Amino acid sequence: MSGTRSSTHALAALGLGAFVIGTAELVVVGVLGLVAGDLDVSVGTAGLLVTAYALGISLGGPVVTAATIGMPRRTLLWLALAVFVVGNLVAVFASAFGLLLAARAVTGAIHGLFIGVASAVAAGLVPAERRGQAVSMVFGGIAVSTVIGVPLGTLVGQSIGWRAAFTGIVVLGALALVAVLALVPTVTGSGGGGLRAQARHAFAPRVLAMLGIGLLLLGGQFTAFTYLAPYLEDVTGISGGGVSAFLLIFGLASAAGTFVGGRFADRNADLTLLVGNTVLVLALGALHLTGSHPVLAGVALAAWGLVGFGIVPSLQLRIISLAGPGGDLAATLGASAVNAGIAAGAAVGGWAVAAYGVDRAPLVALTVCALALPATWAGRKLTLPTALAGPATQPTP
Repeated sequence: MSGTRSSTHALAALGLGAFVIGTAELVVVGVLGLVAGDLDVSVGTAGLLVTAYALGISLGGPVVTAATIGMPRRTLLWLALAVFVVGNLVAVFASAFGLLLAARAVTGAIHGLFIGVASAVAAGLVPAERRGQAVSMVFGGIAVSTVIGVPLGTLVGQSIGWRAAFTGIVVLGALALVAVLALVPTVTGSGGGGLRAQARHAFAPRVLAMLGIGLLLLGGQFTAFTYLAPYLEDVTGISGGGVSAFLLIFGLASAAGTFVGGRFADRNADLTLLVGNTVLVLALGALHLTGSHPVLAGVALAAWGLVGFGIVPSLQLRIISLAGPGGDLAATLGASAVNAGIAAGAAVGGWAVAAYGVDRAPLVALTVCALALPATWAGRKLTLPTALAGPATQPTP
């Protein structure tokens, strides 16, 4: 019982860290205008703060992970949070846009590192049959941050100033650091060997195939999600607080889906991905067909959020499992694939909206996610060679 309680507390600490990091990623969107005015740049230029962070996750995360592959996992977790806190402290006092941009790039890289290591550590804290639920605690922290952390951070930023929002992130980051130091035990890595050995397994074709599936599934969703607010305004016919309410529905469904998806991942991660992909296509189709009816659009949006993010724990669990000895590095690649998909999806969605109108956004998302179905089906046959399979990662005494 004490072991179960201690692992629960450790997972909660990891979830708190993910929550803070997820809040830091998107809170800047709500205060871009304030940042632009304070640092005397255009809003378009201020938008590079979002780009820098995303590139930090996608590119910097794997690079930093590779550079620290030999460090103990627990040490890497608290060190990542310490650097994250310092990076956001620099943002609080930044008087030049270039310095703030650099701070965002660094904290983005730390985001990628922390989520990758935390998900691998979470999987190692519990028995094999509960790994999906453990991983969902990390990604659930990210999901909850979009529902609670980002809106609250935006409210603080708009009321007191954008620097106050980042100050709040520093405080919460420090609390997460203390929690990790106090509650997360020493855990052996999910991978083995040095960087070359890790990379050989993390970049194996079977892992790259699963990363490609993740890129398609998340990229497809974000071709529509990026333009969800204008879609709701122009097609569904709602505005102001109504749009916020619909986005809240989506956020709550996504958070719930992430935690529920962890349980299904433990039962059958491959089947969860396949069923989730199928329901996702149906939900996007329903949104396209019923977008002009607010109630039906709300139901379709909730179904989308539930399955669209409910597949993430299964995806990450499969990536770590397929990498075998390269699990530590592969865990970070999962976060990179997700963010690369988000960036690509936003770009494709922008092209589609410009060419065909915002009312076609769900249809484009449906098409991309439907293209992922054959890959998701085939992905069920991807396995780790028996010679590479080892004992489950467990906390060391």
